[in-house]
Amino acid sequence: MIKIIFSDMDGTLLDENGQLPPDFDEVMSELKKRNVIFAPASGRQYYALLRQLDKYKDDFMFLAENGTYGAYKGKEIFSNVIDKTEYLRVLQQLLTLGDIYPVVCGKKCSYILERWREHIAELDAFYTVSQYVDSYEDIDDDFIKLAVADCVGQDADKNIYQPMLNFPTKLAITLSSNVWVDFMNPEANKGWAVKNVQRIMGFKPEECAAFGDYLNDYEMMQSVYYSYAMANAHPKLKEVARFEAPSHKEYGVMQQIRAFIDQGLI
Repeated sequence: MIKIIFSDMDGTLLDENGQLPPDFDEVMSELKKRNVIFAPASGRQYYALLRQLDKYKDDFMFLAENGTYGAYKGKEIFSNVIDKTEYLRVLQQLLTLGDIYPVVCGKKCSYILERWREHIAELDAFYTVSQYVDSYEDIDDDFIKLAVADCVGQDADKNIYQPMLNFPTKLAITLSSNVWVDFMNPEANKGWAVKNVQRIMGFKPEECAAFGDYLNDYEMMQSVYYSYAMANAHPKLKEVARFEAPSHKEYGVMQQIRAFIDQGLI
């Protein structure tokens, strides 16, 4: 029986307009009746997830910042903190790439350079609790991720990911979308987060389902038995997932959860 369902947000749970499925509340009510936990697993900031899912803040388990921060019932259950010296090294190199916008993601909030304030429209969907700073060097916070946006070119693979692949760093680099690239500790990803949840809650992989669409969902697919790549997913994600769900435009996550209910899996 499935006890927890992990779901990416953008390109997976949310439709092409960034909206929740129309039957979301109904399906979530069914999961609650059956004692199944729903766990948004996203590159978004924890507070950004809460903004969109505030009515479920005491029900859902949240895996934020690509799995580097986990919270359940309003309390942190795990995190993965980056060494300050290392993220400053990576930041220095990133700032040589041109029109890209690093966001330093801390536990308290995210930090953006003051001179990039005009680009907040792109950043706001992902980082709702933010602070503008003149420098990244004197911030008092624990940092769990460095997120970099290609707001102008919207080709993060070409403009950020590829140029940074050969940069010597202890941090892992992940292509999260056509706009975003993330830097985290090597062991930190959504799969690492899922395994932490399994350890804390006592869940087996075969009691877990997961849905995703992009390469930052890759390790998550490997950490559960019921792994679903969306029809619109990156080809490499489809290679590692066991199953495929209808696209986010068809609200495939909701369709598959209803199928789980019909099949007696939850």
